[in-house]
Formats: sequence, C-alpha cells, structure tokens
Amino acid sequence: MTIGNLETIVAEPWDDWGLLDSGNGQKWERYGPVTVVRPEPQAMWQPEHSVWAPDATFVPGSDEEGGGRWVQHRAVPQSWPLVRGNVRFHASLTPFRHLGFFPDMAPQWDWMVERANDADIMNLFGYTGVGTLLLSDIGARLVHVDASKKSVEGGRANAALSGLAERPIRWIVDDAAKFTAREVRRGRRYDGILLDPPKFGRGPEGEVWRLEEHLAPLLANCVKLLDQDSRFLVLTVYAVRMSALSIGELLSQLTTHLGGRVECGEMAVREEARGLLLPTAIFARWSRD
Repeated sequence: MTIGNLETIVAEPWDDWGLLDSGNGQKWERYGPVTVVRPEPQAMWQPEHSVWAPDATFVPGSDEEGGGRWVQHRAVPQSWPLVRGNVRFHASLTPFRHLGFFPDMAPQWDWMVERANDADIMNLFGYTGVGTLLLSDIGARLVHVDASKKSVEGGRANAALSGLAERPIRWIVDDAAKFTAREVRRGRRYDGILLDPPKFGRGPEGEVWRLEEHLAPLLANCVKLLDQDSRFLVLTVYAVRMSALSIGELLSQLTTHLGGRVECGEMAVREEARGLLLPTAIFARWSRD
C-alpha cells in the first residue's frame, strides 16, 4: 500500500466540551460548567482574548511522567458528569493535566462507531473508557485494557453512569504489550483495535513503556490479531518527535497482506474564538473500506 496525502481530523466543539481560546503556549477549555487552562506548546500564536478567567489552571512539573498540580481559582467539584452521544462519563482534575478523557479523540470515535456494529473490539491503553462505551453503545463487544487499576475502575464507573454496566465489556488491568502478546499466542482475532499509547508509562508490575522503543513490536502483534474479515485499526500518538508519515508507513507495511487502505495525518481541535485549528496528535489508521 502507498500512503496518500496527509489528512487532518478535526474535533469540533460540542455541548459539554469546547476550546474557548488558545495562545502563548496555553489553551482555555470548557468541560461542562468548568473551564480550565492547561499548557499547550503547539499554541504558538497570540490568544484572541487578553484576559482568561478559568476555574482552574494546571501548573506542570518537570519529571518524565508528566506530573504537576492544579491551582483552583474557584472551587471545582471532585468530579462532574459530561455527555457524548448516549454515553455519560465523569470529568475530574487529574494529576497528569488531563480531565479524564481526550476530547480530540471524538472524530476517531465517530469513525469507529460507523464500522463497529456487532464487532469484537480491543481498546489498548483504554484509560477511563469513553471510546469503549461509545462502541459498546452501538452493539460492539469490547476488551478494554489499561495498566492503571484506577483508570479501569473509572471506566467501570462511567459504564454504570451510562447504564452500560451489563454490556459485554471485559475490563482488564494489564500491561498492553504483554496482554497483546498473550492474545496472539491464544490465536485470538478482533474486528477492530484502538490503541492510544502514551509517550512514557509503567505497567501494573513496573514494566516500562517508551513509545519510540516499544510501539513497532506492539503494533506488529496487534496486526496479527486481525484477518481478512477485520474492519479497522486506529493508532493515535501524542509524541511531538514522531511524524505521521513515519507511523503511517509502519502501519502500511504491517497490513499489506490484509489489503484495505491506510490513512495518516494530524488530529486537531477547533477553537471557538476564531475557528483556528490547534494540533494535538498524529494518527495512522487501517480500514477494510
């Protein structure tokens, strides 16, 4: 397969989330009734508004694992509910600057939902399960894997909040690479796979994950779990030193025997103030169609 033109996939604002403004290395967002400011190196331009009035601001740390702290300018609840489609989930001020989900994934979720009815899907690095629940809501069967017990517990809580607690979802606390290797040995197959790996992380037994070292072998094992009847694989990467063309070519080489097509490019969110696009990640995805 040959990689075509790079694409840009844009997350548009919705009722419970939006990018209010961005610039000077920061972004101002709304998450339901709460607004926050977080660091954003890609926002090199000047903001639209001279004064921002967030409820909380994240002050980053300096360690490799991305620590930091929140400064609350007004009292923010420990958690509060948000909605995407039929799925309800909790937002919260986490120690790693996130708020419990990644809104720029919304277009990828929508794309998978179109292809996932009555499908067996594996979600690696599944975090708190918003993507898992959106796929489950349309009839997919999910295997949700994350190394963080707290994240998996958050996914279960979101399933209960959405009325999806009884759906066929396997919630698994495990190292993604080890679990995938075992699935290959078991001869398992999937109709679709989503993986959203961090730049750096640790497994439940202290396993070290470094994206540049471990992505290629993990992706190779993921492709072994697909066959001629599979529908998609979606990879998203938040490491600025990587190129969309690089991960696109990697995925293209690994899926040549499956046919289909590979797309790659950038992910971005649309700012409400001016409509400009703030890049957030790169992606590569394979699909049968």
